[in-house]
Amino acid sequence: MVLSMFLGIWEAGLKESFVTHSALQALEPYISGQIMQIHHSKHHQTYVNNLNAATANHVKALQENDIRAQINLQQAIKFNGGGHINHSLFWANLVPANFSQAELESAPKLTGAISAKYGSYDEFKGEFTGVLLGLQGSGWGWLVKNKKTDQLDIITTKDQDPVVGDLAPIFGVDMWEHAYYLQYFNDKASYVNGIWNIINWETAEQRFLGCSGVLKL
Repeated sequence: MVLSMFLGIWEAGLKESFVTHSALQALEPYISGQIMQIHHSKHHQTYVNNLNAATANHVKALQENDIRAQINLQQAIKFNGGGHINHSLFWANLVPANFSQAELESAPKLTGAISAKYGSYDEFKGEFTGVLLGLQGSGWGWLVKNKKTDQLDIITTKDQDPVVGDLAPIFGVDMWEHAYYLQYFNDKASYVNGIWNIINWETAEQRFLGCSGVLKL
C-alpha cells in the first residue's frame, strides 16, 4: 500500500509509506512538519509493517490449521490493523487551513445535521473538544454516523481500536501523544484548538453522505 498525506490507495498488499515534503509542511502552523514526518513515516509505517507480519503469520497458521497461533495473532491484527485504518482516515480528514475544503461551507449537509443535533456548530465543537480533552491515556475521538438511523454521535476509541459495526467515521482526531507532543508538549488543549482549522470538511461531507470513492478502509 502506498500512503499519501491526503489519500489512501490500495494495492496488492500493504507496502511502505510515502509522503511528499510539501505535504508534510502543509498543515503548519497547526501541526508541524517535523511531527507529520515522524507520525507518518515512523508511527504509521510501524503499524503497516507489523500488520504485514501478523497477516502473513495468520495465513501460515490457517494453512497449518494452527488454531492456537490464529488466536494468538488476533490482538496484533486488531491493534496494528486499527492503527493503519485510523491513520489512513486521519490523513484524509486533514487539509491546509488556506484550502477551501477547510471551510464549513464545504459541508452544507453535514453542518446542517450537526446544528440539528447539537444546536449549533459552536456547541458541537465545544462538546467534541471536551470529549477529546477528557480522554484518558491514548486513543481517538470521532464524529460518527449511525448507518441505520443516520444519527450523529461523538465517541472515543481506546488505543488503536477502529470504529466498527453500524457506526461510520466522519472524521477523527488522534489523541496519542506522538500526534502533538513535539510541538505542544502537554498542552493538549492548544493541539485540539489548532486542529479545528485544518479539518477537511469536504471529505467529511462525502463520508457523511456515503459517497463512493471516499476512503472507507
